[in-house]
Amino acid sequence: MAQADQMISKIPNCDVYFETIQARKKLPSSLQESLTSAFAKIPVSSFPYVPGGKVIEIPADTSIADAVAILSEHNIMSAPVSNPESASSMDWRERYLGVIDYSAVILWVLENAELAAVALSAGSATAAGVGAGAVGALGALAVGATGPVAIAGLTVAAVGAAVAGGMAADKGIGKDAISAADGLGEDFYKYLLQEEPFKSTTVRSIIKSFRWAPFLPVATDSSMLTVLLLLSKYRLRNVPVIETGKPYIKNFITQSAVIQGLEQCKGRDWFDCIASRPISDLGLPFMSYDEVIAIKSDELILEAFKRMKDNKIGGLPVVEGANRKIVGNVSIRDIRFLLLQPDLFSSFRHLTVMEFMKTIASLSHNSGREAVIPPSTCASNATLGNVIELLASKAVHRVYIVEGEDHDVVGVVTLRDVISCFIHEPLNHFDNYLGFAVKEMLSQ
Repeated sequence: MAQADQMISKIPNCDVYFETIQARKKLPSSLQESLTSAFAKIPVSSFPYVPGGKVIEIPADTSIADAVAILSEHNIMSAPVSNPESASSMDWRERYLGVIDYSAVILWVLENAELAAVALSAGSATAAGVGAGAVGALGALAVGATGPVAIAGLTVAAVGAAVAGGMAADKGIGKDAISAADGLGEDFYKYLLQEEPFKSTTVRSIIKSFRWAPFLPVATDSSMLTVLLLLSKYRLRNVPVIETGKPYIKNFITQSAVIQGLEQCKGRDWFDCIASRPISDLGLPFMSYDEVIAIKSDELILEAFKRMKDNKIGGLPVVEGANRKIVGNVSIRDIRFLLLQPDLFSSFRHLTVMEFMKTIASLSHNSGREAVIPPSTCASNATLGNVIELLASKAVHRVYIVEGEDHDVVGVVTLRDVISCFIHEPLNHFDNYLGFAVKEMLSQ
């Protein structure tokens, strides 16, 4: 029992968010109960399969750059990670190691950008490459050897890694790190993608250290209510589906796929009843004006990615002026451009958000493909149906609430928020319906 409690405790505790959403809803209790009961009776096996009918998997020994290319090529945000060493195993716990997504890549890139800067200043990438697991313990060494280090975004831990390599003291890292970081340019990509230890970094090595949420599958005979709760209250972005007794991931349900499914319910009484209500009746937007996290157009793109990482969010509105007029949007998946188009972003440490967006827009124009999606917005009196239509039709993850002629950002509605509107969590539901995943993980 203690093991089960420990496993459950790893799931993000989002009670405050979910309870606040539930308390704000202005829905008749009978309607709320009916919707929740209906989803509890729908089996996961009835949910549409992923496009093409086959879940895209990424082998654990794939390089980070190749993994990003696979995600980009298939236009997906995440994918299950398979273990090549257990390809013949009939146990899914051995076959799969977790899920790789852009959030994990972003965390890895930001940390290793710092390590690469230290490596260049120290004269060797290998000197800084002692690994993410070791740098935390080396912080004190860095402070002792170089004094307080808070320069050019380099962490004490990163400098500590270089010190451990025996290079920092000789090269004067405390003095040279600023110029090293400022002049990274193409050398950053050389070290990050072509030199050791970064070149050999695989998906296997980052999925545990850099993931935001646990790998928690459900069975095909689980209810859709379980999936919706995982994607809303428990903050998972995707839920793998396992067929009991078989080792393969049969389906991969994402927040976006659920919204697409809800959009297709238009015309049904239960959907139209709730979709016709203004978002304020559903307690949205959840965040107040002061709580909306944004990025100014003249700030650095690196700061935008760091802000997403620090706040565990997938996108930011790009704003200008005191009233936060929205002029664009940056998403966590945009990190792929830094890795797939290094020649265009060699000066990324000096690149502003606006310059980044303009460069991506030029990519879109030259390739004929839509590389960047303009921000989706709506007024504060929009209906839930309006928001769902925007999310589904434009395949975006958030809609910004704006006011006035200048479209000043006053709120944001995410996929998670919308899913939360349709359900509540019945008493003991987690224990009754999520038992499959916990029991499967603990049975051996």
